[in-house]
Amino acid sequence: MAMRKIPPLAAVRVFEAAARHLNFTAAAAELGMTQAAVSYQIRLLEERLGTALFLRQGKKVVLTEEGQAAAPRVSSAFDTLDSAFAFAREGESVLRVSAMISFATAWLAPRLGAFQLAHPDIALRLQTSNELIDFAASGFDMGIRIGRDPKAWPGVVAHFLHRVHFTPMCSPALIEEIGGLDDPAKLLDVHRLASDHRWWDLWFEAAGVPLVKSATPTTRLDAQSLEAQLVMGGQGVTLLTPPLWTNELATGRLIQPFDTVAFDGTSMWLVYPEPKRLLPRVRRFRDWFLAEFAKHAVGDTTGAFEPLP
Repeated sequence: MAMRKIPPLAAVRVFEAAARHLNFTAAAAELGMTQAAVSYQIRLLEERLGTALFLRQGKKVVLTEEGQAAAPRVSSAFDTLDSAFAFAREGESVLRVSAMISFATAWLAPRLGAFQLAHPDIALRLQTSNELIDFAASGFDMGIRIGRDPKAWPGVVAHFLHRVHFTPMCSPALIEEIGGLDDPAKLLDVHRLASDHRWWDLWFEAAGVPLVKSATPTTRLDAQSLEAQLVMGGQGVTLLTPPLWTNELATGRLIQPFDTVAFDGTSMWLVYPEPKRLLPRVRRFRDWFLAEFAKHAVGDTTGAFEPLP
C-alpha cells in the first residue's frame, strides 16, 4: 500500500475549524488555542501544500478556490473519524432520531416499545419536527424525510419506504350523518381538511370526479395527526396516508370509504449520514425499522411501495 501523503493532522484540524467559522478567533476558541497558534498552523499547512487556503481581508478571512475545494472533503473526513471513534467512547448507546410529527405520533411511537424490548441497551431519543434537519449541525443519527430525489441530500444514505399516497378518511358517525358515502363526488359537499391543499385536487382527479367547484379544503392544518383527531371526532373528512393509520382503521375509529389513492410525486425515506452507517445502534434500528415497515407492502395493490424508476 502506498504511503499516504497527509499533512500534519494538527494543522488539518485547525484548517477544518477555521474553514467552518471563517474566523481564526472563533476557531481558536473552539480548539482551546490562541489566535496566533491558529494562524501559525494555517501558515504551516499552506507552506506544506504550496498554496494559499485563506485570503486575509482586514479582520475577515475567506477561503481561496483551493480552500473551498478542500474544506467540505476535510469536514467529511472528520465526520468519518468521529463516527469511527464513537465505538470506543460511547458507554451507553444513545440513538437520536428525528421524525415528522404525524409519522412519529401515528406510526413510530406505538412501535417503539417493541424496539426497546428487543434492544434494551439502546437509549432512544425521538424528536418530532416537520423541518428538514441538518445532521452535521444537530447531532441526530437518523431521520424520516419526504422528498422527490435523495440525491438532493449529499452525504446521506436513504432507504425508500413508500411513495406518498393518500385517500379520504372519516368517522363512522359522519357517514351516518350524511346518509352514506358511496359516491366520491359527494365529498365536494362535505367539510374537508388537508395538510396540503393540492391533495384534494389530486385525489378527485384520481377518482374521476370533475371539479365543478373548488376542491380547496375549508380547514387546513400542518399535520395529519391533527386532522385525524378532528375527523375521528366527526368534524369532516380528510386525506390520510393509510400505513400511518392501520390501528384506527382496524378498530373502526376511522373509515376509508374508497379504495382510490392519489400520489403527489414525493416519497418517504429513512435516512442517516454516510459516516454513521456502520454504527451498531444505527444498523440495528435500520434493520428493525425496515423489517417492520415492510409489513405494509404485503398485499398492497396501490403501487405505493414500488419506487419510481
